[in-house]
Amino acid sequence: MIRHDGGVQNPAPAEHLILPELQQRWSPIIFSGKSVPAELLDRLFEAARWAPSSSNEQPWSFVTATAGEPELFARLADCLHAGNAWAKEAPVLALSVARLTLAGSTKPNRYAFHDTGMAVGGILAQATAEGLFVHQMGGFDVEKARHGLGVPEGHDPVAMMAIGYYGDQAQAAAGLRDRETRPRARKRLEEFVFRGSWGKA
Repeated sequence: MIRHDGGVQNPAPAEHLILPELQQRWSPIIFSGKSVPAELLDRLFEAARWAPSSSNEQPWSFVTATAGEPELFARLADCLHAGNAWAKEAPVLALSVARLTLAGSTKPNRYAFHDTGMAVGGILAQATAEGLFVHQMGGFDVEKARHGLGVPEGHDPVAMMAIGYYGDQAQAAAGLRDRETRPRARKRLEEFVFRGSWGKA
């Protein structure tokens, strides 16, 4: 088993054998303020760089900031909804962005969000292998991110991410500890994998 920072684990109760990085990946809400080395962050985004994409369009971009860059970090943190205030404790915040048109064209790229998600999937796998945690968030102000972070026309903010090491549960607010210790659950395969036509498990 992969051991995370401080020995923290919360493996998925998988019913079939999957890769350790997939089973060990989870999205905590309690982060340490411990900084993430720049070379380690580079490895995360290198993993994103090599994600597959339709026609090799690579429509993803990322706006990032570390807590060591207070002004830049505050710009990203300011986009978060109040319910995600806990994410400001993480040492790294990032915003994924999708380019909505094909390169050099005004033709829509209907796979842009899918491919951006693939790039983030690479980040998640690499982070897990490195002992880091990533929590993705839809709870942010898209227009504030678009304008405050200078996202150009033809691009769309997709999701925010908190990246870092696991924090100390004992130091966290009770509400956060309660959320953190809920059992992990997913739909069963027969609820979403169909044979030949929709709804046939």
